[in-house]
Amino acid sequence: MNRVQVNPVLLRWARERAGLSVDALVARFPKVGAWESGEAHPTLKQLERFAKATFTPIGFLFLEKPPVERVPIPDFRTVAGAAPVRPSPDLLDMVYLCQQRQVWYHDFARSEGAWPLPFVGSAGVGDDEVATATKIRRVLGFDVEQRRRLPTWTDALRLFVRQADEAGILTMVSGVVGGSNRRGLDPDEFRGFALADPIAPLVFINGADTKAAQMFTLAHELAHVWLGESGVSDARAVDVPNQEIERWCNRVAAEVLAPLRVLRDAYDRDADLPGEVARLARRWPTIWASAPDDLSSRRQRRPRPKQVGRHVWYNANPEQSGPARRLARFEALPWMNLNGRMSRASSVKFRRSSAA
Repeated sequence: MNRVQVNPVLLRWARERAGLSVDALVARFPKVGAWESGEAHPTLKQLERFAKATFTPIGFLFLEKPPVERVPIPDFRTVAGAAPVRPSPDLLDMVYLCQQRQVWYHDFARSEGAWPLPFVGSAGVGDDEVATATKIRRVLGFDVEQRRRLPTWTDALRLFVRQADEAGILTMVSGVVGGSNRRGLDPDEFRGFALADPIAPLVFINGADTKAAQMFTLAHELAHVWLGESGVSDARAVDVPNQEIERWCNRVAAEVLAPLRVLRDAYDRDADLPGEVARLARRWPTIWASAPDDLSSRRQRRPRPKQVGRHVWYNANPEQSGPARRLARFEALPWMNLNGRMSRASSVKFRRSSAA
């Protein structure tokens, strides 16, 4: 039986890249330890299965040394004040998948005569945060009082996503990579990202996070769209990021969800702070997206990745319009080939369905 001469360092790199231990793979690959030590070599069939199990492009395993992988967009995440050492294959695959969808929708929108959206890139980091947040709420039709009357966080998030989508922003929420429940996204690695584009701006929200965190992440990534700046974030309302752009986006997001003017008018200065925050949160539930985690966590628990179902298109509703509805219809059609093109038959079907 022919064996493939693979650098053992690459096999160890692929396993660690996927966040897997030797014990996690030994049931499927009994000799994985020997492969990594160089005492044995896999067959081509075994190598292909190993690449699939570790979510590694098989071509990487034939390199001389492990490649240095970077997120293909600006990375604003921090861990203990420093940039993350290595992105996971889940994050990379999710960014690549969204980039593919964005490119397709950009071309489709251009073919339909779409014009650039005036708000993309209309703001700057030096702009007033309150004024920018006001513009975002105006474009989206975001009404704080309307949110107060919504019964659940799911309803509030669904409405927020729908408003962003109807404004022309591709808004995607998922707790897993593609449709694989075995590849749950980790909110501790990233909470969302934005892909700026004048015609097809895209925002992705990590659906494995709490609903409150998803609300804040969406508002944060919308601020990135207004800046015209792509980037992946792990922003939390209580954090003070190192980068000025992230601090500005956090301030804008907080103002979008909980306008300071409204809070000042309602705030009781004589009450104790935790109790007053809780009272305001009951009055305006979306304030939980801007409240400290130790308060919001009393109301919500983060679901474990295995509890998260298939990716959710909150606004993929036949009664709604916008980019995500077209994408949702497109998802049901035969997938594009590897160069990102649709067959002519699929294109005709999609045009008919999007016009329905």
